[in-house]
Amino acid sequence: MNRLYQLYLQYCGFLPTSCQKIAGGGSSRQYYRLSDGHGGTLIGAIGNSREENRTFFYLSRHFLSEGLRVPVIVAVSEDELCYLQSDMGTTSLYEALKQGRESATGYSNTDIQLLEKAITLLPKIQVRAAKTLDFSHCYPKESLDKENVLFDLNYFKYCFLKTTDVDFNESRLEDDLQTMADTLQAADSPHFMYRDFQARNLMLPDDGEPALIDYQGGRRGPVQYDLISFLWQASSHFPKNLRSHLIDVYITALKGETDMDEATFRESLPRWVLFRTMQVLGAYGLRGRFQQKPYFLNSIPAAIG
Repeated sequence: MNRLYQLYLQYCGFLPTSCQKIAGGGSSRQYYRLSDGHGGTLIGAIGNSREENRTFFYLSRHFLSEGLRVPVIVAVSEDELCYLQSDMGTTSLYEALKQGRESATGYSNTDIQLLEKAITLLPKIQVRAAKTLDFSHCYPKESLDKENVLFDLNYFKYCFLKTTDVDFNESRLEDDLQTMADTLQAADSPHFMYRDFQARNLMLPDDGEPALIDYQGGRRGPVQYDLISFLWQASSHFPKNLRSHLIDVYITALKGETDMDEATFRESLPRWVLFRTMQVLGAYGLRGRFQQKPYFLNSIPAAIG
């Protein structure tokens, strides 16, 4: 914390009047909201990976240059493990949708408009911003390759499946995972895969226009992955008809950015739903069952569903 305070002092010329820890997700990074006492705030971050931080700095600068709404990095420590960024607000899209998610009547028209804004933003990141992006800055991989896919599938096997009482033939499962990896990795793409495009990673500043955070794990990859990450997020409880509507909205936006074969695209979606769900269960197993983080543990039943 002292390093973060010193960085704030170097940038602002005075120490913050208050420091509030922000609840993190699955990441080991720590975030703090630092206030100047006059309504101004910055977000301070402490990480343990220079390479990952450098990726975040590069992608933030690149996305800003492409007109996307992302945090502005205002100060970085000499060792690149601490940094200050602009504050994108306290309300995430996930929090803004709480009433619709939990209401018996479901999502309102206002909620659906917010979701449409989010889903139409996605092709601008995936396609438009990718055209001038240097993927060599991505960490730990430039693209989603077979090794990446198998890593996620084995994440599911070791961090989730093996923690259950489900009996399975490991040899036959391995055959299936290899086949699945070959099929998914064959979907080569020149586009940017956000990798964790979900409602918790979209912030809503005062004007209500979505802002992006937590994209440092992105790399070259298929656009289907992000669409599925968003629409099949287990805790969002999107009804089938709303998912179908948002897929239509997304495809219209994607067609505005690149040529696509809509029939082939739609036919591929179930495979990505399965892959993303397995990856999520692996993450929930690690963060929930091994690290005992309540949110992830409580999310397992919804993901299985």
